[in-house]
Amino acid sequence: MMGRITTLLYGIFCYLVFFATFLYAIAFLGDFGVRRTIDSGVEGSMTEALAINAGLLALFALQHSLMARSWFKRAWTRIVPPAAERSTYVLFSSLALILLFWQWRPIGGVVWQVDNELGQMAIYLLYATGWMLLLLATFLINHFDLFGLRQAYPQFIGHEYSGLEFRTPGLYRVVRHPIYFSWLCIFWATPRMTVAHLVFALATTGYILMAIPLEERDLTRAYGDAYRRYQLEVPEILPVRFAHEKTGTQASALNSASPSTTVEYLGN
Repeated sequence: MMGRITTLLYGIFCYLVFFATFLYAIAFLGDFGVRRTIDSGVEGSMTEALAINAGLLALFALQHSLMARSWFKRAWTRIVPPAAERSTYVLFSSLALILLFWQWRPIGGVVWQVDNELGQMAIYLLYATGWMLLLLATFLINHFDLFGLRQAYPQFIGHEYSGLEFRTPGLYRVVRHPIYFSWLCIFWATPRMTVAHLVFALATTGYILMAIPLEERDLTRAYGDAYRRYQLEVPEILPVRFAHEKTGTQASALNSASPSTTVEYLGN
């Protein structure tokens, strides 16, 4: 088993790998500044490119979803110390992205292109805003807990890790999933949408839409009625709520809520 110093150093290493991957992703998706981007690199036939890209996206989605589930965490922490579980998840996610960056295949063909300079500036501004909102959203809920360092540090100083309380700061009062909202801005904000970029944007958007119900199920189990009330009050991913969505969410929350129990805060 890992010692306290080893666990902390491992957590720092995993965080640094994540941060380098995060910076590369900005250039990769923005198609600038690095040798291999979403629209550059090894070219081949469209069939080959689609098969490889689909496999890379599926691998990332599978890893990201399975390792985030509670049942996987319970099994995984029989092998990996609980203090290193989140760091390991972050490391595997980063490695899956690095593999995607390395092996991604560009596909010719332009779906749309904005040539107007003001239009390009507006789109690049939206792209940059997406990244800034993404980083802000992680700090609002505790950036270092999300990426594993807050789990490793308490063990290092001999304290027991305590989960985060349920709260809704800043952006989380506008939408329940500002991180996903930020990703959507990033994926779609491009003045030149190629076929490869469109495949990436469609696949990742589909993954987000499928992942939200799974994540919300886990959040409801963790925070109970507090999260159910949150679902009633705040839209899911876009800062608007349609009438049918509000009605459906209210019915779901009311059906699952306990009439005699009020949960204000629960730890993870």
